[in-house]
Formats: sequence, C-alpha cells, structure tokens
Amino acid sequence: MVGTASAPMSVVLVHGAFVDGSGWEGVYQALTKEGYQVSIVQHATASLADDVAATRRVLDAQSRPAILVGHSYGGVVITEAGNHPKVGGLVYIDAFAPDAGESAASLAKDIPPDAPVAPIVPAGEGYFALDKAKFRDAFAADVSADKAAFMADSQLPWGVAAVEGKVTTPAWKSKPSWYLIGTADRMIPPSAQRLLAKRAGATVVEVAASHSVFVSKPRDVASLIDQAAKSVDRLTR
Repeated sequence: MVGTASAPMSVVLVHGAFVDGSGWEGVYQALTKEGYQVSIVQHATASLADDVAATRRVLDAQSRPAILVGHSYGGVVITEAGNHPKVGGLVYIDAFAPDAGESAASLAKDIPPDAPVAPIVPAGEGYFALDKAKFRDAFAADVSADKAAFMADSQLPWGVAAVEGKVTTPAWKSKPSWYLIGTADRMIPPSAQRLLAKRAGATVVEVAASHSVFVSKPRDVASLIDQAAKSVDRLTR
C-alpha cells in the first residue's frame, strides 16, 4: 500500500459467523497506519435484520464516505447494509454475496458436492457453532495453533435467523465491489466464491490462504481495501 496522510474514505469492517470483530485487528492496524478512519461493527450474528441494523448505525456515524467490508457471513450483511448512502463500495473477503431472495443457507446448498463439509454443529436452540476439534482445519489452517484454539473456544454462535436471513436489495447491483478469495478456504469453496464474484461483477484478487485470511494475511486484505477506496475516490471526484 502507498501511504497517504489524509485518506479520503473511511472503512467499516463487518465480521462473519463464529468470530467477532477482534479478528480484524491486523487489518485495522494496517489501514490506520495509512491514514484511514476504521470502524469495526460488533454484531451478534443472531439475525440478519439485527446485524444489518448494527452495521447501519456504524455507517450513520461516519464522517466520510465508506468502504464496507464483510468476511464470510458478513458478506450477506454488507450486501444489504451496503445500500446506505454513505457506502461507496463493497469488499468481500471469503464471503457470501447473495442476490435478492438469497441467504447464506440457500447459497450453501449450491456448494459443490465434492467440496469440504464445514463442521457446523448445533449450539443450543436456534444457534450453530463449529466443532472445536475441527475448527482449525476448517476455518483457520494457516493461523497458529494457539491462536486457532483461542478462536475456537471464543467463537460466537450463529443464529438460525442469521443463517436463513434473505437479502432484499443487493448493494453490489448498484455499487462497485471487490472480492478476495482465499484459495485454501475450506468453509466456502473457492470455486463457489469465484461464481459469486463474477455474478457481482467484482474485481477479484486470489490469495493462498484459509478462510481466516483476515487474520493470517491482514496486509493482503488491507491492500485490497486500499485499492477499493482509491478507486471509489477517483470515480467520485
């Protein structure tokens, strides 16, 4: 990334299922060093409606136009919340990018039959979790064993109302988008991500990384966000 003392855009980061906003720390540090105003949405992943509302509240507070970034299920959230007038562009990180009427659940049904199966297990009435014994292999294979163990033990349950929440108006149809694909992702197969990115007309970058690329390779993630911000800034001048 090329530094700038006064980055023209703000950045809003939206986490996905089974994790919280703390996983963005490395991306946050890389972006703030470049002068970006960065906000992190802490949403409950209990229902899509509530998660979108939490994201919109953070967007309301932005003093600059925003690049809205979503990881995994966070891609569903930004697809809906990205219609906010302060959002200039969307960045998907190993994420779902639904069309109208689609959800994380419906997109998961289209995953190739020979793809790895995410070890999702019940976690009490109305919620899901990842099997802790399989968490690192499925979600964070390129993260240190100690870090992956912490992520597994501190995971945030994913609500059925979030899994099945349907997008009404996909923001990628009216706003430019970028997409980072982790080529070793074992949660959302890279082949499925490529199809979603193509449908959205997104600018695509591929990185050799797991589903936790935002943790393992934060500078790669920050670099794509920086690219998106500078592109949107040029388009709006």
